[in-house]
Formats: sequence, structure tokens, C-alpha cells
Amino acid sequence: MITSLSGIAASNGIAFAKAFRLENPKLDVEKTTVEDTEKEISRLDAALAKSVAELEVIQQRTREQISDKEAAIFGAHLLVLSDPELIGPVKEKITNDKQNAESALKETADGFVAMFEAMDNEYMKERAADIRDVTKRVLAHLLGVSIQNPSMISEEVIIIAEDLTPSDTVQLNPQFVQGFVTEIGGRTSHSAILARTLEIPAVVGAKSLMATIQNGVSVIVDGLDGQVLIDPDEATIAEYQTKKAQYEEQKAEWAKLKNEATVTADGQAVEIGANIGTPKDTTGVLENGGEAIGLYRTEFLYMGRDEFPTEEQQYEAYAAVLKAMEGKPTVVRTLDIGGDKELSYLDLPKELNPFLGLRAIRLCLEMPDMFRTQLRALLRASVHGNLKIMFPMIATLEEFREAKALLLEEKAKLLEEGIEVSDSIEVGIMVEIPSTAVMADAFAKEVDFFSIGTNDLIQYTMAADRMNEQVSYLYQPFNPAILRLVKMVIDASHREGKWTGMCGEMAGDEIAIPILLGLGLDEFSMSASSILKARAQISKLSKAEMASHTERILALGTSDEVEAYVKSIVS
Repeated sequence: MITSLSGIAASNGIAFAKAFRLENPKLDVEKTTVEDTEKEISRLDAALAKSVAELEVIQQRTREQISDKEAAIFGAHLLVLSDPELIGPVKEKITNDKQNAESALKETADGFVAMFEAMDNEYMKERAADIRDVTKRVLAHLLGVSIQNPSMISEEVIIIAEDLTPSDTVQLNPQFVQGFVTEIGGRTSHSAILARTLEIPAVVGAKSLMATIQNGVSVIVDGLDGQVLIDPDEATIAEYQTKKAQYEEQKAEWAKLKNEATVTADGQAVEIGANIGTPKDTTGVLENGGEAIGLYRTEFLYMGRDEFPTEEQQYEAYAAVLKAMEGKPTVVRTLDIGGDKELSYLDLPKELNPFLGLRAIRLCLEMPDMFRTQLRALLRASVHGNLKIMFPMIATLEEFREAKALLLEEKAKLLEEGIEVSDSIEVGIMVEIPSTAVMADAFAKEVDFFSIGTNDLIQYTMAADRMNEQVSYLYQPFNPAILRLVKMVIDASHREGKWTGMCGEMAGDEIAIPILLGLGLDEFSMSASSILKARAQISKLSKAEMASHTERILALGTSDEVEAYVKSIVS
């Protein structure tokens, strides 16, 4: 009987190969007393220096072979190694308690990991993973233990691991690593994101994985449905070879739509854009036939560094994106820091609930000098393309008016300085807060466009942290309450002759697309790799027919009922 495991489909595709167990080295630490504390600190410093050198190489390789966005992960790791809040206590244990370096490091790091993992905050939980990754590297140097090097794999394998650290994942060579499976993790984990970037099929969160799969056994990874099959027989292999061939054929069919407009079966045009984090990401947008950038997350410019980016650095990044898009609409979101995104060099007070605190536009209005620098850079770059500026986390009309006033002030200053600025910049807002959706009719009179950020809109509407597993059942994109808010926003924009896009995960969901088409959504923005699949789906749907179902869908009572109804009308 074939053994199978179920997990989370983290990266599309199907892979066949033998298992390669990537196991954590045994880093057994014994607490001892040392007399020569200076020598012990020197040992620690040497291990830290080796780790820094290795991470700098990995960061540079990631920057060259993947993107600046993924390289920023290792910028964060390097900051951990120089963080006085971590290293200071370690050295104090060595000096004051005469404790050996290995034990001092492990005790201190374990304390931070436990603290971060206890928080209902995905950013903090990722910080725990970062500390574990970095600490493992330093401990290995202190103990003289070798760590498995994934980059040395030279045959076709499926990686089997309890978890993959970011530094493990970026060293995977897609020529040999056909796929990977991990025991823990989710779709938003670093390893899952990197797998999608590298286009390696992956399943994460497969429980009992390490106890089930041994080295060398044949494995099938189904990254489409989240299945892992162990030691499959010939009939199962043939079945999955057919499934893989069908998926590849499907991808080839989608690729034919690269240069086609996005048009429904009844001839109605909509726009499909992509969400990006760095200028290099525009390559993927264009290669996948993106008609726009619906969301440029500028916070990645601010992350993985030890100070704010300058106006010139920001200008160069924004100009590069606008030039690459050659006149296609480019929506740039101003700095959205806070909640699950923090800057190590921005010393903000800790908040009981950072998702409801000083973040995004609230932080920018609190720090106008920082905000003005970004606005100047955007305005200067505007002459290079079709720029649309979007303010995040707007809750009140006053916030929008204040932010727009700062933008207009900086525009006037630039013009006085003789610096050219585009006259056709649209200024809009993200709709992430229920109050904004309810007041969409008032906002629509003043903004040029809306972009609905469903990830936050859902969690705020349902009063449920989307990162908290205990209430994850309430993260319901198809809940009629969410759909009614979306309809309010779209209808309000259309009454004022404005347009509405969506840049949350929902925009690329195959169940959501028919609903959103019927609601009249103008622009769908998603990951670049989802564009062609979405375009193919939309080409087979009649907008008028989908609209005829809207009233019935909004009258349903539950998310499950909505999903079942949509499947019944599009199957």
C-alpha cells in the first residue's frame, strides 16, 4: 500500500525523485565554566565573523540569482548577528557568569525564540525563525560541526526536512532539487515564497514527515494539491506523469495569452496587474503578460538596511520600475510599515496590538519628514511612466486629505525648483478598513481610484487575526459580509466615474474571480505567476452572466454556501 501525506500546497508543480533528508546537525551544548573569559569572547567573535562572511556570500548570491527582495531576508540575518540586544546578553553571561560561549548563546537565543513564538504576530514568528537559523550557524562554528550544504547536491532529489531556513532554500539548485517537502511551515513562510520564486514544486506542513520518509526512497511531490506519495508503484507514477504532463500543457496554453488583452467571453475588458516588491520583479510581470503593476510595495526599499533610503535611492528605484513598464499603469503604495513589518533602525514603542496601532499612513503622517522624502522621490520619478500613488491604511477622509496635501506641497516645491513632474498622476487609497468601505461614497468624490486590500479588510471585518491559527476559520474571503463591502466600494467608485482594483490574495483566487467579475471589479492584481492562469479563466467567463448571479450570491448566509454556489455556476 502506498503511503501518502497531506500538507499545504506551497508552490505549484509535480516532481518525481528520490528523497534526500536535509537534517539539522546535532548541536549538543554542554554548559561549562570557563576561567579565561576574554578567550571565550574571542571564540564567540570568531564564530560570529565566520557566520557574517557566509551570510554575505549567500546574500550576494541571492541578489544576483533571485532578487533584492529575497536578499533582504539575509540583510535581516546579518542585523541579528550585530544586534546588541542578542549579542550583549551572551557576552554578559560569559563575562559575569563565566559561562562557555555555546551555552551562553543558546540560552539567550532560546529565550528570544520562545518570546517571539508566543506572539500572535507573523512578523515576530518569522523573527524567531531568523534567530534559530542564525544561531544554528554560529553554534556550528563554535562546536566545530559541519552543516549540510544544499548547494552541493549534484543529483535529482526531493528535499525532505523538518523545516527549510531561508539560507537553505536559496542554495537549492533547481537543476537537481526537483521539489521539497517540510514538516512545518505555511504558504507565507520564507521557504514557500522562495520556492515559488525558484519555481520548485513544494508542499509544507506535512505532519510526521521526518518519521515517515527515509533517505533514497522514491517520492512524488504534488504541489498542486498538497500531496506527498512515498514509494509509489508504477501505476501511481504513470498517473502522476500524466497529471504533470497535463499541467505543463496547461502552462503552455496559458503562455499563449502573454501578449493578449484580458477580455471576458462577452467582450468586456478588465485589467490584470501584478504585485511587486522590488524593481527586479518587473521582469516577471512582463514575462507573464502583466498589463499593469497593481501594487508596488515600497517597504522593501526600507528593509534589510540600517538607515532610511535616501531620496535619490528611492527615485532610482521608482524610475527603474516606471521605465521598465513603458507606460503601463504602475500603482505605487507609499510606505506601509507596522503590523507585521518592522524596521530595525526605526525605534517605535512596542504596541499591544500593532495591527491596530501606529502603522502605514498613520506612521507617515506622524513622521512627515520621512514621508515627504518618499513623496519627492515619487514625484520626480513620475515623468518616466504612468504613475499612480496609493496611500495605505486610510481610515478617515481627514487622513487622505492630509496625505494629499503633503503630496501637493512637495509637487509645488519641485516645480519651483525647476524639476519636472507629471501632470497626470492619479492619487488613490487602499481600502483595508471597514469604515473606509462604508464611507466609500464620500471617498469616491475625492480619490482617483480605490484598491481593495482584502488581507487586512477580512481580518478587520471579522475581528480575527489572520495569522492566529486558533481563529483562522474566520479568515473567509467569500463571506457575504466581505463581498457586500467590496460591492459598496466598486459601486461608489463607478458612480463617480472612478475605478476600483484589488491587490489582496483574493484577486487571483479562482473562486473569487467570477464573483469579482460580476461585482464589476476593474483591475485584478496578483502574483506575476498567477496572471496567465487568471487571464485564461476570465476569457471563459461572461461578465454579464456573472453579474446576473450577484444578487443571489450576496443573499447567501455563509462563506461555504457562496463557494458551493460559485462552483455550481462555473463548473
